[in-house]
Order: sequence, then structure tokens, then C-alpha cells
Amino acid sequence: MILELHLLQSFPVSNLNRDDLGQPKSATFGGVPRARISSQSLKRAARDLFAEHGLDPTHLGSRTKRLVTKTAEVLGERGHDAGKAAEIAAEALHLLGFGVEQTQLTQYLLFVGKDAIDLLANFCEQNWSAIDKSLTEAKEEAAKKKKTKSSNKPTKRAKVKPSKEFAAAAKRIFDATRAADIALFGRMIADNTDFNVTAASQVAHALSTHAVTTEFDYYTAVDDLKRDAEPGADMIGTIDFNSACYYRYANLDLAQLAKNLDGDDELVAAAARAWLGAFIHATPGGKQSTTAARTMPETFLGTVRTRGAWNLANAFLRPVTGTDLLGTSTERLFTHFKALRDFYGTEDLRTVVGAALSCSNDTLPTADVVTSVGEFTSRLLATALDHA
Repeated sequence: MILELHLLQSFPVSNLNRDDLGQPKSATFGGVPRARISSQSLKRAARDLFAEHGLDPTHLGSRTKRLVTKTAEVLGERGHDAGKAAEIAAEALHLLGFGVEQTQLTQYLLFVGKDAIDLLANFCEQNWSAIDKSLTEAKEEAAKKKKTKSSNKPTKRAKVKPSKEFAAAAKRIFDATRAADIALFGRMIADNTDFNVTAASQVAHALSTHAVTTEFDYYTAVDDLKRDAEPGADMIGTIDFNSACYYRYANLDLAQLAKNLDGDDELVAAAARAWLGAFIHATPGGKQSTTAARTMPETFLGTVRTRGAWNLANAFLRPVTGTDLLGTSTERLFTHFKALRDFYGTEDLRTVVGAALSCSNDTLPTADVVTSVGEFTSRLLATALDHA
């Protein structure tokens, strides 16, 4: 079963997701500039809410480059010398097939389960002598190379193929079958593909349903302790912002989720419930302290289908115009959905549920209308999980 979530959410003055220049992210769609919120930003906002929506923190992972330092801290708490522990942890990761930089950061942000650090610390203690021997040999080899080279730049070590024993240990350390967020969003390690996890959820970039241009807020600030006789501002600048009604889309493949979580039906249900609730409530945190753009979605369309998936962004390929952007966007969304249903058929659809806070229910002819977010989520989950 595939669970789909379509939302319309209007934000006032905000800069929720910035580019490298500090401006709100944007994209051209339908020949006009649109406001955009990246899928990565939306996924991060949702991940931060998973625990609030019922997932036990022990079933949530961490994305980090700091496995070496965190493992060294655990080893230090167990009585090992902190400096030596960091060297051993870095060498252990190398022997397990993962690259570690001179800064003791891993080459990639690794998405790992909550117990990965403790398991890596256990591995270090159980194989301390072998790891220390490899470390000593590596230092001796580096010293030899340094004598024959004019440059003092450290030589990058080639990755090694782990032994059968160490490969089995790596599989235990980086096991993701108990981490719901890894199961939902996947994990990719380009040069260590044995640890890749296919994401059960797909998340689209949110796009404004209408054309948007970036605006600028000119601000000034005055020093509170400056004498009244001294005129003028002590700080001036500009902040970029926009205002937009966004179309948001995400889907969840329950079969892939069950596969990723090793068939644990209870954890699958908890993950699906948390995913749905978190994405409804997820709002990126960019510039929120200065804009407080804490609005909620006002138009909902949810489906459960046996196969396929429909992103409805083309409902807004021709940009919405006028003053009632949310109302017109809602009509466009459901009209486009009806057109697709009429053309492609409904045999794959098991449930279609909708709600529109700012419009008449007559706007939703192709969905069962609900009157609360609780009813919306429960109707979708009941169908999705019963047939998963």
C-alpha cells in the first residue's frame, strides 16, 4: 500500500529555507518564479517531530560525522585514555571500511541507529590489540612515505576491504532495522553500498502555487546605552523574505517500510503514524524567531493506493492568480485530481480523504470529507495498515 499526503499551506512574511545568499529558495515552474522549500528541509522538520507523534526515541537514528569523537567519549567513560581511544575508534572505522578524515570526522554524514556508538565502542574493546597493531603499522608506513616526499601533506589512506569477521561486526553496528527514520528516509553510502537503505518515503520540494518575487526588509537598530543626543542607527541591513501558498506532497510505501524494519508490524504502524502526523505539522525553522510564520495547512488530500503515486503539482503549472490564492489553489488541486481519476481510473485507489478549512465542502467532490485532523489521519492509517 502507498499512502499519499497532499497539503496546501500558506505562509505570511517568512524565509523558511534559505539559499547560499540568504534568500528564500526558489524555482521556475510553469515559466514563472516560485517560492520553494527543499525536500531536505521538510524532512528534517518532520524528523524533529517524530518523537512527539509517538515514535520511541530508541527507534530514531542520528546523522553524524562524529562517530569517532562520540565513541572515544564512551571509551573514556569506560576508563580508557581519551587520546588513545580516539585513535582506536578512527582506526576501527577504517578497518570496518569507512573513511575517516584527519579531523577525525567521517567522510560522509552517516545515518546510524541509536546504539551504533555503544556497539562501535564494544567492537573497539573486543578487538583492541588487532586495531592497535593496524594503527601502529599505519603510522610506520606514513612515516616512511613522509621521508621520501617533499610535501608535509598527509597521505590519504586507501580504504580496505574488511575481513569476514569485521564485515559481520560492521553489519551489526550499522544495522538500521530498528531505526524508523532511516527506514523512512533511507541511507546512501556511495562507496559502501552494502549499508544502503532504500527510502520508504518520497518527499517533493514544496512549491508556491503562484508566482512569487523575493522582497526585502530594511531594518535599523539603536544602541540602548547610546546618549539621546547622538542621532542615527547603530546597525542597518536588509533581510530577504517572501509570502506564499505552498503545495506540499509526500508519499510512503508501506511494503518498503516493512521490509526496512524487518517485518516488525508494530514498529511499521508506529512509524507510519508518526510520519503522517509529523509531516502535517512540520514547519522549517528558518528565520522563525524574526517572522513567527507558524501557520498550519488548511487544505488536505490523502489517498491510499495499491500502486503508483500522483504528485499533483501540475495543478499549478499555470500559476494561480487573484486575491484568494488558497481558495483558488484548493479548487485547482481537487479539479486536477478528479481529471486524473477520470482518465486513469480508480482501481488502484482504496481511500481518498479530504478537508478544506477555508472552502466549502462542495469543493471536494472527489474525496470523503472529514472535519478534524484526527479523523483525517485515522481514516488513512486504518486503510493503509489493514492492507499493508
